Amino acid sequence: MAEIQAISTTLVQARSHNNSDVVPRMDLTPWDLQLLEVETIQKGLLFHNPESQDTYIQHLKDSLSSTLDFFVPLAGRLAISEHDDGTISVSISCNNAGALFVHALARSIALSDILDSIYVPRVVHSLFPLNGVKNIEGTSKPLLAVQVTELEDGIFIGCSINHSVVDGRSFWHFFNSWAEISRGLGRISKLPALERWFLEGIEQPIRFLFTKENQNSDGLIQPLAPPPERVFHFTKGKISQLKSKANAEVNYTNKISSLQALLTHVWRSAIRNQRLDPKEDVSFFVIIGARPRILNPPLPESYFGNAVHIGKMTKKVGEFLEEGLGNTALEMNKMISLHTEEKIKDFLKSWIKKPEFLRVSGVRSDNRLVTSSSPRFDIYGNDFGWGKPVAVRSGSANKARGKLTVYPGVEEGSIDIELCLRFEVLEALANDPDFMNFASI
Repeated sequence: MAEIQAISTTLVQARSHNNSDVVPRMDLTPWDLQLLEVETIQKGLLFHNPESQDTYIQHLKDSLSSTLDFFVPLAGRLAISEHDDGTISVSISCNNAGALFVHALARSIALSDILDSIYVPRVVHSLFPLNGVKNIEGTSKPLLAVQVTELEDGIFIGCSINHSVVDGRSFWHFFNSWAEISRGLGRISKLPALERWFLEGIEQPIRFLFTKENQNSDGLIQPLAPPPERVFHFTKGKISQLKSKANAEVNYTNKISSLQALLTHVWRSAIRNQRLDPKEDVSFFVIIGARPRILNPPLPESYFGNAVHIGKMTKKVGEFLEEGLGNTALEMNKMISLHTEEKIKDFLKSWIKKPEFLRVSGVRSDNRLVTSSSPRFDIYGNDFGWGKPVAVRSGSANKARGKLTVYPGVEEGSIDIELCLRFEVLEALANDPDFMNFASI
């Protein structure tokens, strides 16, 4: 493994913490609390070298400090309160304890080592801070940690943020804002809505028992050695073909979206190449955004926190492979449509009555895919002042067999999908003409 040398470690605080608008404590919602037992969100960007290499590290620290003025929770820590009835509650203490900033060197790694590798090199995981840290550890660990690693001919900015504090949309909202400040914009283009959203009539903070018995053993997240990772690229034209094919098979013109058609194609291909028992159940978990669905009271589009729901489809392998792309994509479309405001609010109410936590599970599974991220996030607009990124990669956090991460591609309208599956399945996919007719490497 390439040697990565830490040059300096700094805690970066918000510049204007004494601002009277800062709320000292923010209680966590059920969306946030259910994630206490999983790990951080880890996403990072690969860049060509900045021109001003002597000053850019300090510039990044300074711009991060200014950005934290707008995202004060990220400079804080989690606080756990114990109550007389044996329950606990968890909040964000906006105490400006600071975000972690690591400056590192890895001169033996070139951009091409990452960009041209068929499989994502394991060394990429070392380009992120807070590896192996669970969100519940945010009482003592930073809620935000950044590692800037100087490579042979470029740099990598790896960012880890506590998942009980942000979801993917909020993660990239922060990243986009930091880039804006870094490249000289005096203010960010979109202010975050920091106030946590709760159902009316819900007592705050939410109290709950945090025991092994009330943790969910669904096994979406697995504490095993990360599986092989491979990135497949889908052009705008190929995605359009998939969308047209899916809609035509069920006599529609535009009901099934491009993303639904693409995800269904990937799911079908992955299951087909695992040669599972036709009578076995296979499941697909998709992340559904709650922001546009919550209208009363409304949830701001710039809401800073977790606001996602998990949708699930389960089918028999034999039926699944026989019915074709269109039928499964249409079923996915209908499943997503069923996640109305009422259904999401019912989940929040039921969680308070019976808290369940996603947790690390040792179960290996070949019969499920779990999506994360979104092609709608602004990833390639993150110009820190020396040009746009050339690639995005994720860290080791929450990596499991069956993890499917969706990113926008470099070219407008294209999509990259990072798949974590067994080596032999990834190899089979790369040699599957039905799959590769729409994909490239």
